[in-house]
Amino acid sequence: MANEKPERIALVLSGGGARGAYEAGVLAYLLEELPVKLGRRVDFHVITGTSVGAIHAAYLAAHVQDPDAGRRLRQVWLSLSFERVFTPRRVGDLLRGPLRLFGLGSQPAPLPPTRSGIPERLPGLFDTGWLEEIVLANIDWARLRERIDTGELHALALTATEIATGRSVVFVDSREASLPSWQHDPFVIARPTRISPAHALASAAIPLFFPALRIDRAYYCDGGLRLNTPLAPALRLGAQRVLVVSLRHVRSPAEEDRLARKREAAYNSLTYLGGKALNALLMDRVEQDLERLRALNALFEIGRKLCGRDFLERVNAELKATKGREYRIVRDCVIRPSRDLGEVAQECLRHRWRSASLREWLSRNLAWAVTRGTITEADLLSYIYFDSCYAAHLIELGWNDAAQAHAELLRFFGAEE
Repeated sequence: MANEKPERIALVLSGGGARGAYEAGVLAYLLEELPVKLGRRVDFHVITGTSVGAIHAAYLAAHVQDPDAGRRLRQVWLSLSFERVFTPRRVGDLLRGPLRLFGLGSQPAPLPPTRSGIPERLPGLFDTGWLEEIVLANIDWARLRERIDTGELHALALTATEIATGRSVVFVDSREASLPSWQHDPFVIARPTRISPAHALASAAIPLFFPALRIDRAYYCDGGLRLNTPLAPALRLGAQRVLVVSLRHVRSPAEEDRLARKREAAYNSLTYLGGKALNALLMDRVEQDLERLRALNALFEIGRKLCGRDFLERVNAELKATKGREYRIVRDCVIRPSRDLGEVAQECLRHRWRSASLREWLSRNLAWAVTRGTITEADLLSYIYFDSCYAAHLIELGWNDAAQAHAELLRFFGAEE
């Protein structure tokens, strides 16, 4: 019908530190190339993000309609270097780092709020002034506010981990006065707020490395520790179509067999185990969420065939009366890396040019030490290797993977190839 409301489309962005350059490549394709094939610019009604995905989510919320948004996002990633990102606040911080890791030694005092509006922080090992500058200078926060207040963007949701409780807190910014029905989960809570740079920075605060930020009366760090791909918040905010950008490569059985023996040989490497632990900490329930979503969709379609087109409406009438909630059919589209991002990081590190700069020499050798003995898969390196070479390869990979999915993307946005 002509007066029907358009379906609410959501973009779900994952966490993964330096792996976020892949996400930037996918987003650049969505902003630059897909509109040419689609005949119009893409837009999203709900945007959710965690960790680096939270920064991208805030950027998209403000700039999705800007003609050069994709180019500027790529430029930011290509401007990064390992030595710029991992600059210690003081030389002594590197020496005290191992002690802090094992809970020894005195803890540094909180950093005071800055004049630019960054709140009090619990110090990490490294200075994140570069990240604060990116978030403040490259995101038009006034424009973001305007898009939400006018209803142009239905909701922006960023996830961070509350340090005191370990819970995932989903900060939701929407023009609506109250949140929709939110299924009870003791480990994931929703909190309405006016999202600011502090929320994006808190979501991206890699534990130990980057400072945790104080928001209201609690400190927050990386949102990916419990909710790495925030699909559920997008669904609870009314999405009827969800586009998910994952940062995890799904290996084929042949790839798994090829790596199995090399993994066993690397078992005693502390950095190998560190990468595995980081993968385990950054809990990604998106595959289970998608499986559950698709199973419900199939059930509703079967119900319509057996009981009539109004099957779902009748089910929802009963659910709304007894549970206060409704179900709907939700279409999904997932873009994920076609290559292992850890292997890409290893290749970049091997071919990195040596420099006469002492700082770059130290940075390169730190990265080498992180992956020593883990030639098969550099999980830890892939999270922390903020480097223009790695970023360039991931941006290209993200763009190409999105291009390979262009037919599915056209159908997702309501057009045919």
